[in-house]
Amino acid sequence: MTTKGKTDNYDADSIIVLEGLEPVRKRPGMYIGSTSQRGINESLREIIDNGVDEALAGFATRILVVVEKNGYLTVYDDGRGIPVDIVEKHNKSALELVMTMLHAGGKFGQGAYKVSGGLHGVGASVVNALSEHLIVEVKREGIIYRQEYNRGAPKGPVATHNTSLLNMPFETGTAVSFYPDSTIFKETIEVSSQYLYRQVKDRAYLIPNVYFQIDNKKENEKRAYYFQGGITSLIRDMNKGKKTIHEPIYMNATEGDIQVEVAIQFNDSLAENIHSYVNVINTPEGGTHLTGFRTALTKSINTYANKVLSEKDFKENFSGNDIREGLAAVVYIKMPSNDLQFEGQTKGKLGNSEVQSVVQTNVNSFLDVYFEEHPREGKEIIAKILLAQRARFAAKAAKDAVLRKGALEGSALPGKLADCQEKDPAKSEIFIVEGDSAGGSAKAGRNRKSQAILPLFGKILNTERYRLDRVISSDKFKDLIVALGCGIGEQFDITKSRYHKIIVMTDADIDGSHIKTLYLTFFFRHLTPLVEKGYVYVAVPPLFKLTKGKVKSYVYTDEDLTIFKEEHKNETWSIQRFKGLGEMNSEELWETTMNPETRYLKQILIEDADVADETFTMLMGEEVPPRKKFITTHAKLADLDV
Repeated sequence: MTTKGKTDNYDADSIIVLEGLEPVRKRPGMYIGSTSQRGINESLREIIDNGVDEALAGFATRILVVVEKNGYLTVYDDGRGIPVDIVEKHNKSALELVMTMLHAGGKFGQGAYKVSGGLHGVGASVVNALSEHLIVEVKREGIIYRQEYNRGAPKGPVATHNTSLLNMPFETGTAVSFYPDSTIFKETIEVSSQYLYRQVKDRAYLIPNVYFQIDNKKENEKRAYYFQGGITSLIRDMNKGKKTIHEPIYMNATEGDIQVEVAIQFNDSLAENIHSYVNVINTPEGGTHLTGFRTALTKSINTYANKVLSEKDFKENFSGNDIREGLAAVVYIKMPSNDLQFEGQTKGKLGNSEVQSVVQTNVNSFLDVYFEEHPREGKEIIAKILLAQRARFAAKAAKDAVLRKGALEGSALPGKLADCQEKDPAKSEIFIVEGDSAGGSAKAGRNRKSQAILPLFGKILNTERYRLDRVISSDKFKDLIVALGCGIGEQFDITKSRYHKIIVMTDADIDGSHIKTLYLTFFFRHLTPLVEKGYVYVAVPPLFKLTKGKVKSYVYTDEDLTIFKEEHKNETWSIQRFKGLGEMNSEELWETTMNPETRYLKQILIEDADVADETFTMLMGEEVPPRKKFITTHAKLADLDV
């Protein structure tokens, strides 16, 4: 990987100061997005990306992240090391300015970093301001420079030392170790391990030939990532466990100061999986680069389809939805940091209008040539998309047929639905209940004002394996889709959801778990925004009812029952195991599983979309070997209902 404008002139003159650090502790959410665990994750990412910027500039080849047992988070890189000489204007070390003043760094001028992950240059100073204690060490020309801070304030000047307090493992570079301030991060000061692994792994894919290590001492786990294949390796990882249609398609083009890398590979699944990045920063909300890619892909494929398909087969152009079925892609843009326009500090969406045309033009040109030079791959892709288009036509026909019968749209709610009186979706919840018996108890015990009940008997379709036309033709899904009110497929509109709590309530046995998994598969694959918005929940009914005279208690796990027995070993309790919701009367179901004051709910969230996608594909897809391997590996962890 080459970076235009690469220079060794990284010294005090590269550091530009824009303003002080005072606002950070007053309004931390403005700088790191949140003071929950997400804020801890963002803080560590900012420090990691300082090392990543050195790697992007071609000066770092190794980055080490350590999660210490004592709560400190430490990042090492073997780059040039933050400059330590004096900035005359401020009569302070450049290192101190970087660590204590907002918008002080090497990312504002044209010298030190042309391409960087940081947008505002606030990373190190903000993390310092929000840390109870922070230590920074720089090793340059064999000398170790160190400064310590409490909540952003230096404990003393930058000083030289013979030995490294942080056990610096590299001959040159920077080490930062910080302890998050619990008065700011009141929920937790621990980083999410899964978030950390995903972020570091992503960066290893995006910066080939840089060695990343994680030493998670809290969980006694070490990981290392090193990929020579870049985003081609990433696309293979994204398609792991799926049957692919062709080898990855890779392009790399540069126009002016903008470099465009794209990898594409279709698989035989029904879901789309696209990752987009700008200067190694993930842009989950997309932006102009992703819009340019989608437009170019649709245009090139339709142009090629017009050449190779007959009028009989190609009755109308493929839609974007046709093309995205089974599409895995990575869109990676590198451009000057000074020119970046993101929405918010968390950089979720790229706003640069000029990027769209650059991506669209280059991807369009590349794919037009690729399809001409690779006719076999081109025809395989077209055949895949043609099948998706025909399925869309079939789904539309099925939907139209259902509509003619007065189902999916209109005012006719399913007869089984016992709706609530509340009309505000934010105050309404619906229980999807397994079985008519449990449905009867739930209807009798519910709060009619805010709780709706939809009983659906028996196992439902495994929607991992079927397209929308099969889903719509299922009476159970039809009732559920109508009850939710937000539609499905191209007609989906989350603002029309009639409930902001959609609760799957099944028996606490193997069959119940299976049914619960089938419903979650449906929501993840066909109503994904409901999961992303946090509307989907799973009810947790008790496993046991314990009674002693008129006193009763409920236990939700076998482990809790063991603890209960140990705490009451000198007392005699009657123990009843619930095999199903239908065994509970309406009062018991209300007080254990439905009453907002006493119930347990599990909110279903997507912390890592790739892991979720891979898991659903493996557990619910057609390929048997990956599922068999998972079962044999985790068999000892299963709770057997015997």
